[in-house]
Amino acid sequence: MLLAIDGGNTNTVFAVFDDAGALIGQWRAATKTAKTSDELAIWLRQLMALEKIDERAITEVIIATVVPAGLFDLQTLSRKYFGCEPLIVGDPGVKLGFDVRVPRPAEVGADRLVNAVAGFEAHGGPLLIVDFGTATTFDVIAKDGAYLGGVIAPGVNLSLEALQTAAAKLPRIDIVAPERVMGTDTISAMRSGIYHGYASMIEGMIQRLRAEQGAMDVIATGGLAPLFAAACPSIKATDGDLTLRGLYAINARNRG
Repeated sequence: MLLAIDGGNTNTVFAVFDDAGALIGQWRAATKTAKTSDELAIWLRQLMALEKIDERAITEVIIATVVPAGLFDLQTLSRKYFGCEPLIVGDPGVKLGFDVRVPRPAEVGADRLVNAVAGFEAHGGPLLIVDFGTATTFDVIAKDGAYLGGVIAPGVNLSLEALQTAAAKLPRIDIVAPERVMGTDTISAMRSGIYHGYASMIEGMIQRLRAEQGAMDVIATGGLAPLFAAACPSIKATDGDLTLRGLYAINARNRG
């Protein structure tokens, strides 16, 4: 079985795939670089036991992370507790199976490359992938599956946090889809600004990228994807497990 680890700026996702490629377990932890491999192991092994997943059946581990400071403990977790030398997305010897057609390929985040693999396998190309994470990213995939580049914008929660921090009188709010665009009090006005304002940015960016790069399907991933896809008619589908399936595909290409 495969343990796939997706280390993001806010959360790290651990997922187990069985030998047939089925996703049989998935858990999320806050990304904290101070957390040791031993602490991660205690937490993860307990959750695996609750799902009746035998940790001894883990024979392969793959890691993609955008937090370099946390990589050492994830590698140690793999070696010490699962007896596996992990594949690290971004390492020179790890084959992605497609071209990265930008001047400095090493600068492209591992999560964006993993999404490109899964997105092209599931949806073909040309394709635009919108990922709602700590940052909201837009990644363009060519007809032949090559990665062409993209856009990085502040994420929804990051934007909301900045608004609440900089404006002393504004309260903390949740992210919901308001029924009306115009708010009639502070909270409804803030909710509209975050939701409709952000949806307008997403839709506008899609149209600008299409005008520049040509027609392409659009899919969205990340926790907030379903919420914002409802307000963005250009988004064809949402795919919550895109990154994890990309990790599975890259592992399969390299392990043979």
